[in-house]
Order: sequence, then C-alpha cells, then structure tokens
Amino acid sequence: MQALTKTDYSFKGQKSVYHGKVRDVYNINDEYLVMVVSDRISAFDVVLPKGIPYKGQVLNQIASKFLDATADIVPNWKIASPDPMVTVGHLAEPYKVEMVIRGYLTGHAWREYRDGKRSLCGVSLKEGMRENEKFDEPIITPTTKADEGHDEDISREEIIRQGLVSEEEYNKLEDYTRKLFARGTEIADKMGLILVDTKYEFGKKDGKIYLIDEIHTPDSSRYFYKDGYQERIEKGEAQKQLSKEFVRQWLISNNFQGKEGQQVPDMSPDFVQEVSDRYIELFEHITGDRFLKADLENLEKRIEQNIRSFIAGV
Repeated sequence: MQALTKTDYSFKGQKSVYHGKVRDVYNINDEYLVMVVSDRISAFDVVLPKGIPYKGQVLNQIASKFLDATADIVPNWKIASPDPMVTVGHLAEPYKVEMVIRGYLTGHAWREYRDGKRSLCGVSLKEGMRENEKFDEPIITPTTKADEGHDEDISREEIIRQGLVSEEEYNKLEDYTRKLFARGTEIADKMGLILVDTKYEFGKKDGKIYLIDEIHTPDSSRYFYKDGYQERIEKGEAQKQLSKEFVRQWLISNNFQGKEGQQVPDMSPDFVQEVSDRYIELFEHITGDRFLKADLENLEKRIEQNIRSFIAGV
C-alpha cells in the first residue's frame, strides 16, 4: 500500500513550507496555513523510516471532527478540510509551550515516577501510586516546544518567569486546556474509552487565542478501553490502549529510545500493517464513524489538486 512520506508542492501565494515530523505546513500569503498530514510516524522525537498507510487520513479526520466539536470552548484555526489528509486554516503565532494534561499516571509521567520523582513540572505527586492509576484530578504538565530534538518539561512558574507566556494568558491556556480535556473525556466515555492524557497547542492572531494543530488524535493523545480498566489496575496488568504508546513499547523492546548510537529496528510489512490497523481502529472507536479509506492511487497528485482547487476559491 502506498504511504505519503514527503510533499514538495508549490502553490500560488506560497511564502514558505515547513516540514515537521509528521506534517508539511504551507504558508499561503501569510494568511492561511495548508497542513498536509503525512503518513510519517515519529516516536522518541525520531521519524521512523517507513510510512503508515492511512495514518495521515486518520489523524486529519479525527482532528477535524474534534476541532468542530470543541469550537464553542475556544476558537480554532480550522477553516476547511479540502482533502482527507489536509486541513486549511488561519495562520496564528504559536505559543512556545505545549499544554500537556494528564488524567492518569502513565507513559512519560509513570517512567519519571517509577524512577523516584515526586514532582512533575512543579506538580506534586502523592506516594504509593500505581502505573495507570487515575489522578484525583487531571494535572497540567507543560513542555517547551522544540523546533528540533526533544521537548522539555517545564513548570507554570518557569514559563511565566522566562516570559514564554504572560501570566494572564497562561491562565487562559490552562482554563481552555481543562475544558477541552473535560469535553474529550466526555466524548470518549460515550464510546467506551478513557481519554488518558493529551496535549494542546495554542496560537495568537489579531490579539485572539486560537487552538491550533491537532486535537485528540492517537499521536497527541492516549486512550484506554474503559471495560476492564479497574480489573487490570488491581492485577497489575498492562491496560488495553489505543494510542501510539504500543509503537514506543515495540521500539523499547527492540532497544531503541532515540538515544545516541541506537539504531531504529527494522519495520516489517506485518508490523506496518498492524500499526495502520490500530490507527483505523482508534478512528472508528473514538469517532463512532466507519473509516472510509481514501483512494491511494496517485496520492500526491490528488492532494495537490484538491489544495489548488481550494486556494483558487478563497
């Protein structure tokens, strides 16, 4: 199956293009962003060597649905989705922090806790917690937004002290983050899922805060199945989850965590297919919609034509 791992378009009014780990973002006239969600996959801040068919479509369509479903909480950047793998929206100046919110002790937070840390981004963690246990209330653990390399944990106090975000605006970002997470939790619960943790990115345009980038996708979020969650906790078993964490765990089991000198393990066709299937599974579980696979023939050309048609009409 064909996977989109690279784009190199040139559109009318194009000022620049940014190739991120997963997304290729085209600046049109310093007014719009055209975000192409590729099939690239990253873990431990490393782009893996093979693309995952349909992954870009899954991410783009989940994000698009949830941007629409949360527009009453905070304005967002989306204007339209002219292709299954593309969103066009407002160009906003991004804040230099990502707002990470966690409802459960898992992933990075658990690894830090297991290693003896009882404070994460200035938030105190109580003793005696188990992996995947629910926090009394969700905690916000921001990170710096790195252009390259690893994002770093940072506290609220340090963000304000460094002037990355003013105190007044940071308070707004926290408020939006909690409300978005509550909405995502409510939607997931109806689908038999638990929204475990996620990250939100915000930007500013004309003095107004916008939610930007993706939301509640398996790249930015972690989901557990609600059924059997408590039994697994009590037995000390791993949770059944829909997220990219299984890719990270596969890499860890194959001695790769993005550290210097480590080699990315070979991704077999069966493994690539498994990852694709897992992304589609999450789409159907979290949205409640059947995933309709877009035609993969002439993938790059289809995307280009759909974007050109949209730009011509704005």
